[in-house]
This record gives sequence, C-alpha cells and structure tokens, in this order.
Amino acid sequence: MPGSTRMHTRLRMQEGRHRWPLLALVLTAALALTGCKTTKQAASTDITTGSITQAGEAPSLRDTMKLQEAWKKRPGDPNIGLPLARNLKGLGQRQQQLEVLKTLVEYNPGRQDIRHLYAVELLKASRPVQAEEQFRRLLAEGRRDWRTFNGLGSALAAQNRHDEARRNYQLALKLSPGNPKVMNNLAMSHILAGDPARAEQLLRQALGSARGSIVARLRQNLALALGLQGRFREARYVASHELPPAQVEANMAYLRKMLGSGQTWDRIANADASTQQGAAPSPAGPIPLQRRQ
Repeated sequence: MPGSTRMHTRLRMQEGRHRWPLLALVLTAALALTGCKTTKQAASTDITTGSITQAGEAPSLRDTMKLQEAWKKRPGDPNIGLPLARNLKGLGQRQQQLEVLKTLVEYNPGRQDIRHLYAVELLKASRPVQAEEQFRRLLAEGRRDWRTFNGLGSALAAQNRHDEARRNYQLALKLSPGNPKVMNNLAMSHILAGDPARAEQLLRQALGSARGSIVARLRQNLALALGLQGRFREARYVASHELPPAQVEANMAYLRKMLGSGQTWDRIANADASTQQGAAPSPAGPIPLQRRQ
C-alpha cells in the first residue's frame, strides 16, 4: 500500500465545532452494534427497549406521566422503570431516561440485563467513560459474553483507546467467531487508528457471511475503507449499492480533498471528538456515505 495512504498519525482528542459527515457511519456503527440482546422479564416488558407499547408506536405523553406517577410510588420496579425509560427516550428526554436506568441498576444489582441496557444507552448518549465502567462491572460480575466485550470495545474506541478496543473485540470474536457486528466494529477501530487496509480485509470477510440489514452498513464502511486508500473507482462501485449517484460523487470528492490535504487522520480524530461532545453536523460537506438506520 502506498505510504501516502497509510498514515500512522497519532489520533488525538480535540474540541471542535464541526464533524466530518463521513464519520457518522464509523461512530454510529459501534453504538448500533453493541449487541443488546432482547430478553423479557415479564410479558409486558421488553428489556431492550423498555417498551410496553406495540412496535413502532410513538410514546404517549399521557402514558408517560402515568408511569412517572407510578415510578414515584415504586422506584426501582423494572415493570415500571423500563417502559418509563423507553418512553422518555422516545420523547427526547435522554437525561431523565438515564436517571431512571441508573436507579433501576441501583435497586436491582443482580439484574445484569438492566445494567447492560444502561451501559448501551450511556454509550449511545456519548458517555463512553460511564459506559466503560458499567461494562467492566458486568465482566467483574461474570457476564463474559461477546456482547459485553463488544460493548466495552465500543466504549474504549469512543475514547480513542483503539489498542484496548481491539483486544476486547478479539475476545468477543473468540466467543462469537465471524460475528459480522463485531467484525464491523473491529474494522472501524482500524480505520480510526489509520489502517484502512486491515479494515478492508475485515469488512470483506464479514460481508461473506452477513445477512440482513447489516449488509448495507458493512458495504458503506467498506466504501470508506477503499476511499481512504485512494481506490475511488472501487469505493464508488461499492457505495452505489445504497446511495444515489449525487451522494456517492459528493463523498468521493470529499475523500479526494481530504487525502490531498495530508491531514486525513487528524481530521477523523477531530470529527470523533466533536461527535462525542454532541456537536451538530456541519451544514457543509458531503452527505454521509451511510444513511442512519
């Protein structure tokens, strides 16, 4: 691989006002693929979403208020707290949602499924340090499954601790060999560490066995890995499976400009930092390679 396309510039966390839109796919990949398993404690409560409504229903403000009143009388009750947390999230009340989940964890220390849900939601809320703490607690309590190692890896990657993240992804793969979700996250860690060639290998391997909606995610991440190596014809072809031509060309043009600047990995690091701080996407620049799912 040409030396100009493999840059081992040390990634650093910096504050910034703008986010590189292409990095949306890298940073959301780990959050979406932390492997939160759906189990049920009771017929009316879904541990993944904390939902008592039918799939696709928007949370009702009236129902949420009723749940809040019940929560005041019975704090720590999962049958109330989980649907309340889900509704608060659906209404955009992230902070309140996390507070409810934290209380559930405190009142139900033996419920590893609730702690895992709390860890995943912390990660999605751009709180990787707190998420890391919860995932480590799960490991200490004996929950050493691929989802926990994958989640911890994602929390570490969000802190630019890529060597540690990769070690946890590898542990997850030992427990779930060939898992395309974990392989995707491992590949994204290699991209953020400045090694798109290794990311390409992993993504192609994952695509060999992946099925369902993750295929589109893997393809778009592969397009990014190819583009970062300057292989624009291949990247354009891969990206065109999901995106219209105008979006593909905008992304290719942006990648060319970024590679030509000689500051590729610094710009990725800046985008990473801005996204973790909750910065809004910049109105300038190309449309993201991958549409959010």
